[in-house]
Amino acid sequence: MVSPPARKVLVVADPTPHSAAALQYALSHVLLEQDELILFHVENQCTWKNTLSTFLRRPSLASSAGPSAIAPVQIFGLDTASTDVNFLDQMKYACEIAQPNIPVRIEKTEMDHGKDKAHVILSKSKDLGIDLLIIGQKRSLSSAILGYKRPTGNSKASSKLLDTVEYLIENSPCTCVAVQKKGQNGGYVLNSKTQKNFWLLA
Repeated sequence: MVSPPARKVLVVADPTPHSAAALQYALSHVLLEQDELILFHVENQCTWKNTLSTFLRRPSLASSAGPSAIAPVQIFGLDTASTDVNFLDQMKYACEIAQPNIPVRIEKTEMDHGKDKAHVILSKSKDLGIDLLIIGQKRSLSSAILGYKRPTGNSKASSKLLDTVEYLIENSPCTCVAVQKKGQNGGYVLNSKTQKNFWLLA
């Protein structure tokens, strides 16, 4: 039996519950032993610590779906007293526990002036030859109502109607999957260019 070709899977890593959910989904439903997992973080020094401290104060999002699904969020809570905790190392450690046979590496890029996060992620994905891009998503009310329809025209005002996740789904050269966690045991809602609001049980 011929094994499927190895893939490079990139998960956008941030100190947020949405990013943790994306990583849980990747570990429990996507990754195979021959794949390589890349945790990619776009650094924004202005907001990093505030976001991290807020996230670490939240209750665990862990479910009872099994060790590969719950490990990342449990590991995130190791050092809740410090806002300087290296969440990327914790995420990598969680991955190694959940999927010990899958190589994991960390990539970091600082946000360039004049560029937005979506373009930085797209550029890195192309440079690394990524086969699958996974990102956590928190949908706003306007996104839920309007969906992913691209506004007409090429003006900057129109392009801002698409958030980072929606832009990546529409413009990524590889498959991009946005992941939302549905409650404690509700599974995931997945969005990609070809599937909208696909509900996957945990």
